[in-house]
Amino acid sequence: MKNDAAQGKVIATNKKAYHDYFIEDTYEAGIVLEGSEVKSVRQGAINLKDSFVIIKNGRVLLVNTHISPYSKGSYYNPEPRRNRALLLNKYEINRLRGKIEQKGYTLVPVKVYFKGSLVKVEIALAKGKELHDKRRALAEKENKRNLDRVMKEYGVR
Repeated sequence: MKNDAAQGKVIATNKKAYHDYFIEDTYEAGIVLEGSEVKSVRQGAINLKDSFVIIKNGRVLLVNTHISPYSKGSYYNPEPRRNRALLLNKYEINRLRGKIEQKGYTLVPVKVYFKGSLVKVEIALAKGKELHDKRRALAEKENKRNLDRVMKEYGVR
């Protein structure tokens, strides 16, 4: 379902996802973490840069997310780039599977945040941008920045 809930403290965002994809819909998912990984996430030692989400055998997996080992952890620290299960209900999984089977759609993690004491991941159903779309987005961003600078200079707001 669409994520309408109020989010807690945002730990990490995937800015590259907004640059590389058109975000169509977002979903909130729980994430299965092992003991010391939660403490590492609390410290902000998580990187979503090259991450993506796959659906395999009816399970949703977060792939290639780096969670640094907890510095004060014991001798056992989980593998930093291991696949982690995401928790969605069956209806959402089936709906997402149907969407990503269409050409050009993929699932990407956008944010990791705390909701109460739970770690949540916001995943997005996204469609890849072409090179000219990226250039257009950068040009629009630059134009907006210039317009804001000029408006601020002349005291218009």
